Amino acid sequence: MTIVDTPARMPDEPQPGLAADGRPALKIAMIAPPWFELPPRGYGGTEAVVAALVDGLVARGHEVTLIGAGEHRTAATRFHQVYPAPPTERLGTPMPEVIAAAEAARALEGLEIDLVHDHTLAGPLLARGRTQPTVVTMHGPVTGEGGDYHERLGRTVDIVAISDAQRRLNPRLNWVGTVHNAIEVSTFPFREQKDDYVLWLGRFSPDKGPDLAIEAARAAGRRIVLAGKLNEPEERRYFDEVVRPLLGPGAEYVGEADAALKRELLSGARALAFPIQWEEPFGMVMIEAMACGTPVVALRRGSVPEIVEHSVSGFVVDDFRNFPRALELSDELDPAAARRHAEARFDVPVMAEGYERVYRMLVEGTSSIRRLTDDGAHDAAGASVS
Repeated sequence: MTIVDTPARMPDEPQPGLAADGRPALKIAMIAPPWFELPPRGYGGTEAVVAALVDGLVARGHEVTLIGAGEHRTAATRFHQVYPAPPTERLGTPMPEVIAAAEAARALEGLEIDLVHDHTLAGPLLARGRTQPTVVTMHGPVTGEGGDYHERLGRTVDIVAISDAQRRLNPRLNWVGTVHNAIEVSTFPFREQKDDYVLWLGRFSPDKGPDLAIEAARAAGRRIVLAGKLNEPEERRYFDEVVRPLLGPGAEYVGEADAALKRELLSGARALAFPIQWEEPFGMVMIEAMACGTPVVALRRGSVPEIVEHSVSGFVVDDFRNFPRALELSDELDPAAARRHAEARFDVPVMAEGYERVYRMLVEGTSSIRRLTDDGAHDAAGASVS
């Protein structure tokens, strides 16, 4: 468990010591969840975002110390390994998170940084003892126990939403901004000519609506291919009881898609069916589809209206009864327009610049508070900072 200097691989780097905006580069500690490598080879949405953000920030000239599990394939300036191999098989159990948080705290001792960006569940508990800001991105639920936990952290953490829809679900959190997730669009193949299937891609859960996707595709007379994560007991139970009986002619499950198969399926599909049944805070598969020039047909839930440009990069459907018709009409949309939408809104440089603005606001604000506090005894007796 040692810190290793790793050379950045990004071309056209800014001048040493300066970021792309000409201002001093920031020293950022990025703490990833311990469950998957960075970037993940298969499933692992949060880890994919963290890896992309690291690369984007380094490309903008910042110094990033990445803390995570397993090997990494990022441009991080330094990497601290909390587990030699990610404990993926223990996903959902508490101890790997707690151990990773303790190891991350140890890695940060004596490290000169401007702020910590923590993407874990347990890690933010340690923010209270830091003088630097701790940024937390809400990758998970903001209501229920998850929301209650982050409410109790109060102003010890500065929370970033991944969509405005997510932010509206719990206005009591200490929100400091919204930054949409992103992907490296250039790594997703664009195809103008599509094959004859509709695609559903995700985690097998009632919230994701794979059964509804099959129903809509059949109603539209379209073949549907399903690919997704099927590892946890609840996922297997749902698949066996609800999804498997619907498979057969015109509906095929092809297994969990790794990075290569996912790109192949997304680029070849006529449309991505996204009949979401909950207030999805983002939905990475939507931007991945659009990057491939594949329109998204989705129900108006959660972040969908923020991500899909209606009648341009897909269709936002208010009533499921209209879903089959939207699948049919998706053939008329321009694949190049969907790709352009993904490039303009959801490419890694856009996300990195968004986080950079949040970081600078917090670092400069913290510095101002420190100066006022340090000088108060000499210059402003009785002044208070809240």
